Amino acid sequence: MSGVRLLVGTKKGAFILTSDERRQQWDVSEPHFPGFEMYHLKGSPVDPNRIYASQTSSWFGQVMQRSDDGGKTWEVIGNEFNYVGDPGTHQWYDGTQHPWQFSRVWHLEPSYQDRDTVYAGVEDAALFKSTDGGQTWTELPGLREVSGPMWQPGAGGMCLHTILLDPANPDRIIVAISAAGAFRSDDGGETWRAICHGLKSEWELPDPVAEVGHCVHNLAMHPSKPDTIFMQKHWDVMRTDNGGELWTEISGNLPSDFGFPIVVNSNDPETVYVVPILSDHYHYPPEGKLRVYRSRTGGNEWEALTEGLPQENCYVNILRDAMAVDALDSCGVYFGTTGGQVYASSDSGDTWNAIVRDLPGVLSVEVQTL
Repeated sequence: MSGVRLLVGTKKGAFILTSDERRQQWDVSEPHFPGFEMYHLKGSPVDPNRIYASQTSSWFGQVMQRSDDGGKTWEVIGNEFNYVGDPGTHQWYDGTQHPWQFSRVWHLEPSYQDRDTVYAGVEDAALFKSTDGGQTWTELPGLREVSGPMWQPGAGGMCLHTILLDPANPDRIIVAISAAGAFRSDDGGETWRAICHGLKSEWELPDPVAEVGHCVHNLAMHPSKPDTIFMQKHWDVMRTDNGGELWTEISGNLPSDFGFPIVVNSNDPETVYVVPILSDHYHYPPEGKLRVYRSRTGGNEWEALTEGLPQENCYVNILRDAMAVDALDSCGVYFGTTGGQVYASSDSGDTWNAIVRDLPGVLSVEVQTL
């Protein structure tokens, strides 16, 4: 491995940051697609030159992009997702006025096994799959058959925002939807079931332990331990060790158990990171102190990581896809803020450095280990 490439999506373009394995000096590209909202970029784990990107604007709607040379050049892909009709409108799934309207691609997840297979989570919540590098897409409609009419939008919309793929079992797919819950397929997306047992949403649902309707913010999984999944919920940080059959709370001593991102250290499936914010009403860090919290025990016992992070007058937010890890020997951890800063740690979170400070608000951060 020779280094890392950070794929940063912002409200006004995408940026690619590159460094060698020491991760001390970073090159920052000029903006790709300047002026456009770049909701998510994700690189292929099979081909380090391939990157997928979701580009949107209120005027031009949704556009899908792909690069096969590490971001140097791009091509438009996926006519099913790209704007049709009047500017600012979006295509219905089947081209008619169906009740499931398509408005944005929130998350892209390329396959671990095949260069040309990639999944897309969209709003309104649905899951699509492509087997030709994003040129054409097919919805996996079985997901919406799991109580789909009962789903409700969260504050950010009714979005399928998280897709977990099992590297050892391509038939297992786990997704999260706000505000519906977590769902799992064991047959490649043909059939699905809710995996929300143990979740409680006392403030959001008439039935706080309902099968669906929970506002899940994010999920994280280590590839070597796919049955163990960590969840950042609307309130509560949760864990399952049986693929979602039962969840238990691991919020422990966190100053707040509300937040959006959650990631797992690439070298230790029991080391987890979250960034708490004050509440669902106040989307900024408690006490105005930007602190990443790390648990080395898989939850419950958390330590604040502060060295190099602002500890006063800091009122930024970190969105659900704006935190990621690399796969180097000393795990690198990265996150971007709504204030336009991108922070990096090359020592598993012990120390932090702002590698760029003045980007537009960061929507997503993903890593390719080169």
